Amino acid sequence: TASHAGILALTIGVISMAIGMYRPEICLQTRRLLVNSVIAGVLAFPAILALSVVTDLDPSFILGQDALWPMKILLSWILLLFVTRLCFRIALRSGMLSRRVLIVGSPAQAAATVAALRSVRRGFFSLARVVPPEEAGGLTAETLRGQRIWAVVITQDAQPALRDAPAHLDAAHLDAAHLDAAHLDAGRIRLFGDVAFREQQLRRLDLDHLASDWLDGSGLSGTHGPSPGRFAAALRRAADIAVSLVVLTITLPVMLAAAALVWLTSPGPILYRQTRAGLHGRGFVLFKFRSMYTDAEVKGPTWAVHHDPRVTPVGRFMRHCRIDELPQVLNVLRGEMSIIGPRPERPHFVAQLNDLIPFYADRTRVKPGITGWAQVNYPYGASVEDARQKLAYDLYYVKHRSLLLDLMILIATVRVILFQEGAR
Repeated sequence: TASHAGILALTIGVISMAIGMYRPEICLQTRRLLVNSVIAGVLAFPAILALSVVTDLDPSFILGQDALWPMKILLSWILLLFVTRLCFRIALRSGMLSRRVLIVGSPAQAAATVAALRSVRRGFFSLARVVPPEEAGGLTAETLRGQRIWAVVITQDAQPALRDAPAHLDAAHLDAAHLDAAHLDAGRIRLFGDVAFREQQLRRLDLDHLASDWLDGSGLSGTHGPSPGRFAAALRRAADIAVSLVVLTITLPVMLAAAALVWLTSPGPILYRQTRAGLHGRGFVLFKFRSMYTDAEVKGPTWAVHHDPRVTPVGRFMRHCRIDELPQVLNVLRGEMSIIGPRPERPHFVAQLNDLIPFYADRTRVKPGITGWAQVNYPYGASVEDARQKLAYDLYYVKHRSLLLDLMILIATVRVILFQEGAR
Protein backbone atom coordinates (compact mmCIF):
# COMPACT_ATOMS: atom_id res chain seq x y z
CA THR A 1 0.00 0.00 0.00
CA ALA A 2 0.95 3.66 -0.25
CA SER A 3 1.41 3.95 3.53
CA HIS A 4 3.80 1.00 3.58
CA ALA A 5 5.77 2.40 0.64
CA GLY A 6 5.95 5.82 2.30
CA ILE A 7 7.26 4.41 5.59
CA LEU A 8 9.77 2.26 3.72
CA ALA A 9 11.09 5.16 1.65
CA LEU A 10 11.22 7.58 4.59
CA THR A 11 13.00 5.14 6.91
CA ILE A 12 15.63 4.07 4.39
CA GLY A 13 16.13 7.70 3.33
CA VAL A 14 16.73 8.94 6.88
CA ILE A 15 19.05 6.04 7.72
CA SER A 16 20.97 6.50 4.46
CA MET A 17 21.42 10.18 5.31
CA ALA A 18 22.49 9.37 8.85
CA ILE A 19 25.28 6.99 7.77
CA GLY A 20 26.49 9.39 5.10
CA MET A 21 25.33 7.73 1.88
CA TYR A 22 24.49 11.12 0.38
CA ARG A 23 28.00 12.44 0.91
CA PRO A 24 29.78 12.97 -2.46
CA GLU A 25 32.89 11.03 -1.45
CA ILE A 26 30.81 7.91 -0.69
CA CYS A 27 29.35 7.83 -4.20
CA LEU A 28 32.86 8.00 -5.67
CA GLN A 29 34.19 4.98 -3.74
CA THR A 30 32.71 1.63 -4.77
CA ARG A 31 33.82 -0.29 -1.67
CA ARG A 32 32.43 2.26 0.81
CA LEU A 33 29.27 2.51 -1.29
CA LEU A 34 28.71 -1.24 -1.01
CA VAL A 35 29.50 -1.34 2.73
CA ASN A 36 27.20 1.59 3.48
CA SER A 37 24.41 0.06 1.38
CA VAL A 38 24.60 -3.13 3.47
CA ILE A 39 24.63 -1.14 6.72
CA ALA A 40 21.66 0.99 5.58
CA GLY A 41 19.65 -2.11 4.71
CA VAL A 42 20.48 -3.88 7.98
CA LEU A 43 19.62 -0.82 10.10
CA ALA A 44 16.44 -0.07 8.15
CA PHE A 45 14.97 -3.51 8.77
CA PRO A 46 14.47 -3.29 12.58
CA ALA A 47 13.73 0.43 12.29
CA ILE A 48 10.78 -0.23 9.98
CA LEU A 49 9.50 -3.03 12.22
CA ALA A 50 9.62 -0.68 15.23
CA LEU A 51 7.93 2.07 13.23
CA SER A 52 5.20 -0.35 12.12
CA VAL A 53 4.41 -1.10 15.75
CA VAL A 54 4.29 2.59 16.66
CA THR A 55 2.08 3.50 13.69
CA ASP A 56 -0.17 0.41 13.97
CA LEU A 57 0.75 -0.82 10.50
CA ASP A 58 0.74 -4.53 9.73
CA PRO A 59 4.40 -5.67 9.81
CA SER A 60 3.61 -8.66 7.58
CA PHE A 61 4.76 -6.68 4.55
CA ILE A 62 8.26 -7.01 6.03
CA LEU A 63 8.01 -10.38 7.80
CA GLY A 64 5.98 -12.15 5.11
CA GLN A 65 4.54 -15.63 5.39
CA ASP A 66 7.70 -17.71 5.14
CA ALA A 67 11.07 -17.72 6.88
CA LEU A 68 13.00 -16.59 3.79
CA TRP A 69 10.83 -13.55 3.05
CA PRO A 70 12.65 -11.10 5.42
CA MET A 71 15.99 -12.13 3.89
CA LYS A 72 14.63 -11.56 0.39
CA ILE A 73 13.39 -8.11 1.39
CA LEU A 74 16.71 -7.23 3.01
CA LEU A 75 18.78 -8.35 0.01
CA SER A 76 16.43 -6.48 -2.35
CA TRP A 77 16.87 -3.26 -0.34
CA ILE A 78 20.64 -3.58 -0.34
CA LEU A 79 20.72 -4.31 -4.07
CA LEU A 80 18.47 -1.38 -4.95
CA LEU A 81 20.37 1.00 -2.67
CA PHE A 82 23.68 -0.03 -4.19
CA VAL A 83 22.50 0.03 -7.81
CA THR A 84 20.84 3.46 -7.60
CA ARG A 85 23.90 5.02 -5.98
CA LEU A 86 26.22 3.21 -8.37
CA CYS A 87 24.33 4.85 -11.24
CA PHE A 88 24.76 8.19 -9.50
CA ARG A 89 28.49 7.46 -9.14
CA ILE A 90 28.77 6.72 -12.87
CA ALA A 91 26.96 9.97 -13.65
CA LEU A 92 29.36 11.89 -11.39
CA ARG A 93 32.48 10.34 -12.87
CA SER A 94 31.27 10.95 -16.42
CA GLY A 95 30.71 14.65 -15.69
CA MET A 96 26.98 14.53 -16.43
CA LEU A 97 26.20 16.37 -13.17
CA SER A 98 29.24 18.63 -13.20
CA ARG A 99 28.87 22.42 -13.06
CA ARG A 100 31.55 24.26 -14.98
CA VAL A 101 33.23 27.13 -13.12
CA LEU A 102 35.39 29.85 -14.63
CA ILE A 103 37.81 31.71 -12.38
CA VAL A 104 38.90 35.31 -13.04
CA GLY A 105 42.20 36.18 -11.35
CA SER A 106 45.85 35.29 -11.09
CA PRO A 107 46.83 31.59 -10.90
CA ALA A 108 48.32 32.14 -7.43
CA GLN A 109 45.09 33.63 -6.05
CA ALA A 110 42.97 31.02 -7.84
CA ALA A 111 44.91 28.09 -6.36
CA ALA A 112 42.73 27.75 -3.22
CA THR A 113 39.50 27.67 -5.23
CA VAL A 114 40.99 25.25 -7.78
CA ALA A 115 42.02 22.92 -4.94
CA ALA A 116 38.50 23.09 -3.49
CA LEU A 117 36.95 22.23 -6.85
CA ARG A 118 39.23 19.22 -7.29
CA SER A 119 38.92 17.75 -3.84
CA VAL A 120 35.90 18.36 -1.65
CA ARG A 121 33.37 18.84 -4.44
CA ARG A 122 34.94 16.48 -6.97
CA GLY A 123 32.37 15.36 -9.53
CA PHE A 124 29.96 18.21 -8.85
CA PHE A 125 32.15 21.03 -10.16
CA SER A 126 34.79 21.23 -12.85
CA LEU A 127 37.22 24.00 -13.69
CA ALA A 128 36.69 25.48 -17.13
CA ARG A 129 39.74 27.75 -17.06
CA VAL A 130 41.45 30.58 -15.18
CA VAL A 131 41.19 33.96 -16.93
CA PRO A 132 43.64 36.79 -16.09
CA PRO A 133 41.87 39.99 -14.89
CA GLU A 134 43.03 41.99 -17.92
CA GLU A 135 41.19 39.57 -20.24
CA ALA A 136 37.93 39.61 -18.30
CA GLY A 137 36.51 42.35 -20.53
CA GLY A 138 36.02 39.78 -23.27
CA LEU A 139 33.63 37.71 -21.17
CA THR A 140 30.07 38.01 -22.41
CA ALA A 141 26.95 36.14 -21.37
CA GLU A 142 26.75 34.59 -24.84
CA THR A 143 30.34 33.36 -24.68
CA LEU A 144 29.89 31.90 -21.21
CA ARG A 145 26.62 30.21 -22.15
CA GLY A 146 28.35 28.69 -25.16
CA GLN A 147 31.00 27.23 -22.83
CA ARG A 148 28.30 25.93 -20.46
CA ILE A 149 29.66 28.04 -17.58
CA TRP A 150 27.56 27.75 -14.42
CA ALA A 151 29.40 30.38 -12.38
CA VAL A 152 32.22 32.93 -12.56
CA VAL A 153 34.44 33.16 -9.47
CA ILE A 154 36.38 36.41 -8.95
CA THR A 155 39.58 36.21 -6.89
CA GLN A 156 40.51 38.89 -4.35
CA ASP A 157 43.18 40.50 -6.54
CA ALA A 158 40.84 40.67 -9.55
CA GLN A 159 37.86 42.30 -7.87
CA PRO A 160 39.19 45.92 -7.88
CA ALA A 161 40.13 45.63 -11.55
CA LEU A 162 36.63 44.50 -12.47
CA ARG A 163 34.73 47.30 -10.78
CA ASP A 164 34.99 49.23 -14.03
CA ALA A 165 34.11 46.21 -16.17
CA PRO A 166 31.66 46.46 -19.14
CA ALA A 167 27.97 46.58 -18.36
CA HIS A 168 27.36 42.98 -19.37
CA LEU A 169 29.40 41.92 -16.31
CA ASP A 170 26.86 43.61 -14.06
CA ALA A 171 29.61 45.84 -12.64
CA ALA A 172 27.20 47.46 -10.17
CA HIS A 173 27.18 44.21 -8.19
CA LEU A 174 30.88 43.53 -8.10
CA ASP A 175 31.43 44.92 -4.61
CA ALA A 176 32.10 42.35 -1.90
CA ALA A 177 28.66 42.78 -0.33
CA HIS A 178 26.83 41.51 -3.42
CA LEU A 179 29.23 39.11 -5.12
CA ASP A 180 27.48 36.00 -3.91
CA ALA A 181 24.08 37.07 -5.28
CA ALA A 182 24.96 38.76 -8.56
CA HIS A 183 24.30 37.31 -12.00
CA LEU A 184 25.74 38.05 -15.42
CA ASP A 185 22.76 39.98 -16.82
CA ALA A 186 20.40 37.84 -18.93
CA GLY A 187 22.71 34.84 -18.91
CA ARG A 188 21.74 33.93 -15.34
CA ILE A 189 25.37 32.96 -14.75
CA ARG A 190 26.22 33.21 -11.07
CA LEU A 191 28.97 35.54 -9.96
CA PHE A 192 30.90 34.82 -6.75
CA GLY A 193 33.84 36.19 -4.86
CA ASP A 194 36.35 33.40 -4.27
CA VAL A 195 36.03 33.60 -0.48
CA ALA A 196 32.22 33.49 -0.61
CA PHE A 197 32.31 30.60 -3.09
CA ARG A 198 34.59 28.48 -0.92
CA GLU A 199 32.50 29.26 2.15
CA GLN A 200 29.33 28.15 0.41
CA GLN A 201 30.75 24.98 -1.09
CA LEU A 202 33.19 23.86 1.63
CA ARG A 203 30.86 24.86 4.47
CA ARG A 204 33.69 26.47 6.45
CA LEU A 205 35.06 30.00 6.77
CA ASP A 206 38.31 31.15 5.20
CA LEU A 207 40.24 32.32 8.27
CA ASP A 208 42.92 33.99 6.14
CA HIS A 209 40.36 36.40 4.67
CA LEU A 210 38.03 36.86 7.64
CA ALA A 211 37.13 40.49 8.34
CA SER A 212 36.97 41.80 11.91
CA ASP A 213 33.24 42.55 11.45
CA TRP A 214 32.40 39.11 10.05
CA LEU A 215 29.57 38.63 12.57
CA ASP A 216 27.84 41.97 11.91
CA GLY A 217 24.15 41.44 11.27
CA SER A 218 24.14 37.92 12.70
CA GLY A 219 22.75 38.91 16.11
CA LEU A 220 26.00 37.83 17.81
CA SER A 221 28.23 40.79 17.03
CA GLY A 222 28.55 42.34 20.50
CA THR A 223 31.08 41.41 23.15
CA HIS A 224 28.54 39.11 24.64
CA GLY A 225 26.28 39.31 21.62
CA PRO A 226 22.67 40.42 21.88
CA SER A 227 20.41 37.51 22.63
CA PRO A 228 18.77 35.89 19.62
CA GLY A 229 14.99 36.11 19.24
CA ARG A 230 13.21 34.94 22.38
CA PHE A 231 11.12 32.42 20.47
CA ALA A 232 14.15 30.90 18.68
CA ALA A 233 16.12 30.78 21.94
CA ALA A 234 13.21 29.16 23.80
CA LEU A 235 12.70 26.66 20.98
CA ARG A 236 16.39 25.76 20.95
CA ARG A 237 16.42 25.33 24.75
CA ALA A 238 13.27 23.17 24.62
CA ALA A 239 14.86 21.02 21.90
CA ASP A 240 18.02 20.64 24.00
CA ILE A 241 16.03 19.48 27.01
CA ALA A 242 13.85 17.12 24.97
CA VAL A 243 16.78 15.49 23.16
CA SER A 244 18.77 15.21 26.39
CA LEU A 245 15.92 13.45 28.18
CA VAL A 246 15.44 11.05 25.26
CA VAL A 247 19.18 10.28 25.12
CA LEU A 248 19.30 9.85 28.90
CA THR A 249 16.34 7.45 28.85
CA ILE A 250 17.61 5.36 25.93
CA THR A 251 21.24 5.17 27.07
CA LEU A 252 20.65 4.71 30.81
CA PRO A 253 21.45 0.94 30.70
CA VAL A 254 24.63 1.69 28.73
CA MET A 255 25.64 4.40 31.19
CA LEU A 256 25.07 2.10 34.18
CA ALA A 257 27.16 -0.61 32.52
CA ALA A 258 29.92 1.91 31.69
CA ALA A 259 29.92 3.20 35.27
CA ALA A 260 30.29 -0.36 36.58
CA LEU A 261 33.17 -1.13 34.19
CA VAL A 262 35.05 2.05 35.12
CA TRP A 263 34.63 1.29 38.83
CA LEU A 264 35.72 -2.36 38.48
CA THR A 265 38.71 -1.95 36.15
CA SER A 266 40.69 1.00 37.52
CA PRO A 267 40.89 2.86 40.83
CA GLY A 268 39.46 6.34 40.99
CA PRO A 269 36.16 8.18 40.51
CA ILE A 270 33.62 7.00 37.95
CA LEU A 271 32.84 10.48 36.67
CA TYR A 272 35.60 12.80 35.55
CA ARG A 273 34.95 16.46 36.33
CA GLN A 274 36.93 18.98 34.35
CA THR A 275 36.68 22.76 33.93
CA ARG A 276 35.88 23.79 30.37
CA ALA A 277 35.32 27.16 28.68
CA GLY A 278 31.62 27.74 28.01
CA LEU A 279 29.51 30.56 26.63
CA HIS A 280 31.57 33.79 26.37
CA GLY A 281 34.53 31.91 27.88
CA ARG A 282 32.90 31.40 31.27
CA GLY A 283 34.14 28.25 32.99
CA PHE A 284 31.88 25.34 33.92
CA VAL A 285 32.42 21.80 35.20
CA LEU A 286 32.01 19.21 32.45
CA PHE A 287 31.00 15.63 33.28
CA LYS A 288 32.47 12.59 31.51
CA PHE A 289 33.06 8.96 32.34
CA ARG A 290 36.68 8.68 33.42
CA SER A 291 38.66 7.16 30.55
CA MET A 292 42.20 7.83 31.83
CA TYR A 293 44.24 6.66 34.78
CA THR A 294 44.00 8.96 37.78
CA ASP A 295 47.64 10.10 37.45
CA ALA A 296 47.31 10.83 33.72
CA GLU A 297 48.11 14.54 33.98
CA VAL A 298 50.53 14.84 36.85
CA LYS A 299 52.85 16.73 34.48
CA GLY A 300 50.09 19.06 33.29
CA PRO A 301 47.55 19.12 30.43
CA THR A 302 48.66 17.70 27.07
CA TRP A 303 46.99 17.01 23.72
CA ALA A 304 45.46 13.57 23.21
CA VAL A 305 47.31 11.32 20.76
CA HIS A 306 46.65 8.05 18.93
CA HIS A 307 47.07 5.06 21.28
CA ASP A 308 47.37 7.44 24.21
CA PRO A 309 49.08 5.52 27.06
CA ARG A 310 47.14 7.55 29.63
CA VAL A 311 43.87 5.92 28.52
CA THR A 312 42.62 2.76 30.23
CA PRO A 313 41.50 -0.25 28.12
CA VAL A 314 37.87 0.38 29.06
CA GLY A 315 38.36 4.09 28.44
CA ARG A 316 39.71 3.39 24.95
CA PHE A 317 36.57 1.42 24.10
CA MET A 318 34.32 4.13 25.55
CA ARG A 319 36.12 6.82 23.53
CA HIS A 320 35.75 4.91 20.28
CA CYS A 321 32.02 4.54 20.88
CA ARG A 322 31.68 8.05 22.42
CA ILE A 323 30.17 6.47 25.55
CA ASP A 324 32.46 8.56 27.77
CA GLU A 325 30.64 11.71 26.63
CA LEU A 326 27.13 10.57 27.56
CA PRO A 327 27.16 12.25 31.03
CA GLN A 328 27.38 15.59 29.22
CA VAL A 329 23.60 15.43 28.85
CA LEU A 330 23.62 16.56 32.49
CA ASN A 331 25.50 19.70 31.43
CA VAL A 332 22.86 20.29 28.76
CA LEU A 333 20.03 19.91 31.27
CA ARG A 334 21.82 22.38 33.56
CA GLY A 335 21.99 24.90 30.70
CA GLU A 336 25.80 24.97 30.50
CA MET A 337 25.93 23.24 27.13
CA SER A 338 23.75 22.65 24.11
CA ILE A 339 23.31 19.41 22.16
CA ILE A 340 24.86 21.15 19.12
CA GLY A 341 27.76 23.58 19.32
CA PRO A 342 31.56 23.92 19.25
CA ARG A 343 33.47 21.44 21.38
CA PRO A 344 34.12 22.85 24.88
CA GLU A 345 37.88 23.27 25.33
CA ARG A 346 39.97 23.45 28.47
CA PRO A 347 40.89 26.96 29.63
CA HIS A 348 44.59 26.00 29.50
CA PHE A 349 44.38 25.32 25.76
CA VAL A 350 41.97 28.19 25.11
CA ALA A 351 44.48 30.68 26.53
CA GLN A 352 47.18 29.29 24.21
CA LEU A 353 44.99 29.15 21.12
CA ASN A 354 43.59 32.66 21.64
CA ASP A 355 47.13 33.96 21.30
CA LEU A 356 48.04 31.77 18.32
CA ILE A 357 44.86 31.77 16.22
CA PRO A 358 42.94 34.95 15.32
CA PHE A 359 39.18 34.87 16.03
CA TYR A 360 39.52 31.75 18.20
CA ALA A 361 37.55 33.42 21.01
CA ASP A 362 34.59 33.94 18.64
CA ARG A 363 33.67 30.27 18.86
CA THR A 364 32.40 30.96 22.42
CA ARG A 365 29.68 33.30 21.07
CA VAL A 366 27.37 30.28 21.31
CA LYS A 367 27.09 27.52 23.90
CA PRO A 368 29.45 24.56 23.46
CA GLY A 369 27.88 21.31 22.37
CA ILE A 370 28.15 17.54 22.73
CA THR A 371 28.40 17.35 18.96
CA GLY A 372 28.86 20.05 16.35
CA TRP A 373 29.67 21.06 12.79
CA ALA A 374 33.43 20.73 13.32
CA GLN A 375 33.06 17.39 15.08
CA VAL A 376 31.18 15.78 12.17
CA ASN A 377 33.40 17.31 9.46
CA TYR A 378 36.92 17.10 10.88
CA PRO A 379 38.79 14.46 12.94
CA TYR A 380 39.65 14.96 16.59
CA GLY A 381 42.04 17.90 16.93
CA ALA A 382 45.36 17.28 18.65
CA SER A 383 47.52 20.20 17.54
CA VAL A 384 47.38 23.93 16.91
CA GLU A 385 46.88 23.33 13.18
CA ASP A 386 44.01 20.92 13.90
CA ALA A 387 42.46 23.55 16.16
CA ARG A 388 42.74 26.11 13.35
CA GLN A 389 41.07 23.80 10.84
CA LYS A 390 38.25 22.99 13.26
CA LEU A 391 37.81 26.69 14.00
CA ALA A 392 36.94 27.28 10.33
CA TYR A 393 33.99 24.89 10.76
CA ASP A 394 33.04 26.21 14.21
CA LEU A 395 32.84 29.79 12.96
CA TYR A 396 30.78 28.67 9.96
CA TYR A 397 28.33 27.19 12.45
CA VAL A 398 28.30 30.36 14.55
CA LYS A 399 27.57 32.42 11.44
CA HIS A 400 24.95 30.14 9.89
CA ARG A 401 23.43 28.55 12.99
CA SER A 402 19.86 27.39 12.49
CA LEU A 403 17.59 24.60 13.64
CA LEU A 404 17.88 22.98 10.20
CA LEU A 405 21.69 22.95 10.43
CA ASP A 406 21.37 21.53 13.96
CA LEU A 407 19.20 18.71 12.60
CA MET A 408 21.76 17.96 9.87
CA ILE A 409 24.52 17.77 12.49
CA LEU A 410 22.44 15.52 14.74
CA ILE A 411 21.83 13.10 11.86
CA ALA A 412 25.51 13.20 10.81
CA THR A 413 26.54 12.37 14.39
CA VAL A 414 25.07 8.89 13.89
CA ARG A 415 27.61 8.32 11.11
CA VAL A 416 30.49 9.59 13.25
CA ILE A 417 29.59 7.25 16.12
CA LEU A 418 28.81 4.27 13.91
CA PHE A 419 32.08 4.44 11.97
CA GLN A 420 34.12 5.71 14.94
CA GLU A 421 35.36 8.69 12.94
CA GLY A 422 38.03 10.77 14.66
CA ALA A 423 37.93 8.92 17.99
CA ARG A 424 41.07 8.92 20.19
